[in-house]
Amino acid sequence: MSTPVHTPTRRTKIVATLGPASSDRQTILALAKAGADVFRLNFSHGAHADHAARYAEIRDVEAEIGRPIAVLADLQGPKLRVGVFAEGKVKLEAGARFRLDLDETPGDIHRVRLPHPEIIEAAIPGSHLLLDDGKMRLRILSGGKDHLETEVEIGGTLSNRKGVNVPEVVLPIPALTKKDRADLDFALSLGVDYVALSFVQRAEDVIEAREIIGDRAWIMVKLEKPQAMSELDAILDETDAVMVARGDLGVELPAEEVPIAQKRIIRAARHLGKPVVVATQMLESMISSPTATRAEVSDVATAVYDGADAVMLSAESAAGQYPREAVTTMARVVTRVEAEPDWRERMAAARPESGPDIAHAIAVAAHSVAHTLDSAAIAVYSQGGHAALRTSRERPFCPVVALTPSDEVSRRLALVWGVRAQSVGQETTITAIEDVVDQAIELAKADGLASSGDTLVITAGLPFAVKGSTNSLRIARLD
Repeated sequence: MSTPVHTPTRRTKIVATLGPASSDRQTILALAKAGADVFRLNFSHGAHADHAARYAEIRDVEAEIGRPIAVLADLQGPKLRVGVFAEGKVKLEAGARFRLDLDETPGDIHRVRLPHPEIIEAAIPGSHLLLDDGKMRLRILSGGKDHLETEVEIGGTLSNRKGVNVPEVVLPIPALTKKDRADLDFALSLGVDYVALSFVQRAEDVIEAREIIGDRAWIMVKLEKPQAMSELDAILDETDAVMVARGDLGVELPAEEVPIAQKRIIRAARHLGKPVVVATQMLESMISSPTATRAEVSDVATAVYDGADAVMLSAESAAGQYPREAVTTMARVVTRVEAEPDWRERMAAARPESGPDIAHAIAVAAHSVAHTLDSAAIAVYSQGGHAALRTSRERPFCPVVALTPSDEVSRRLALVWGVRAQSVGQETTITAIEDVVDQAIELAKADGLASSGDTLVITAGLPFAVKGSTNSLRIARLD
């Protein structure tokens, strides 16, 4: 299997998680050349020094390959766990009673510590607790100020510090823990492009993070709680991007509900023109195998058919034996699906209605003109990245070349479907749309997207250097 060269003609982007198997410069370079557009730093693992070293290597690789790479800092979020047992583990039998309390005494077959008074306070009789990634299920019978009495519905072996999920109750727990705040400060000091928020239940969780982050990075909400699904529209209004975190979502939702939730999230995010990433177990077998299963390939293809902006590798690239092969496989699947006429038909059929404003109308018109003229590319001068997002929302089949004034904006757009971003620098003098046309032609030629006789559709805003002012469209034919 040959390694594909990254080209701007692949629309769906690839996120690769870095970890012990992919921390050295040589491997990061190999992953970028294989097709990774975004690198994820998982702050659930590793010290700050590890993440700083990986970030430096990413920026070094970015300079070598000559295209923007986005860096995503994924915060851990609250981790809810039971305490410890006197013998390390117990076997819970279905039908048995089991108590969870605040007592620090090591647990036994009858009880264990639950060091989260918020759960005890919020839980209601009849609701459920899931233990160890959903392997065991307890039904809450009653509770007091310092304990819960439960009945074991699905039993199993419960060992020290296994996770607890509370799928049916909104917990009064902030999405940002003390550790998250320290990690967030550090990640922002590095200059990451996206911050992923875990354990989001309400729009207020995003607003709280926004007050800290400001415009230093774009926020990506990880949808992994059923409560977030019931607040989906409000949460999407506050965030910049979204991740379908199917691992945790699949613990708290019935398995058959997860693909439905995935499609609903993708549809809602695309309607708003906000990037959406599909994550978790996409090529899980490639942690230990150089090839993917047919079901995994179909899973990746489904996300592409649904119109996701990006698909993500987790342990496959972070800790697996074949990180480069995993990225290569994902790139091959994406490229093959996007070559199908049926895929184009689905993208066109799912195009959302445009909003009643000038900027959206320009994006719709650019897509229509580019399609009619079979243009080589749509070039967008995007001060803050939002004009490129609106154009991507239309899912044009020609590449979208985004000219931005800064590296920060071009890197953020590395995650966005179909966009090939390039910083023209703050020092570049752009005072008229003719300047944008010249820049667009130069970049399209340099990227091999256009040649003599081709047309480019170009959009920009007047006056220049004002975010959200896209109001002009120009057609240029290359000499």
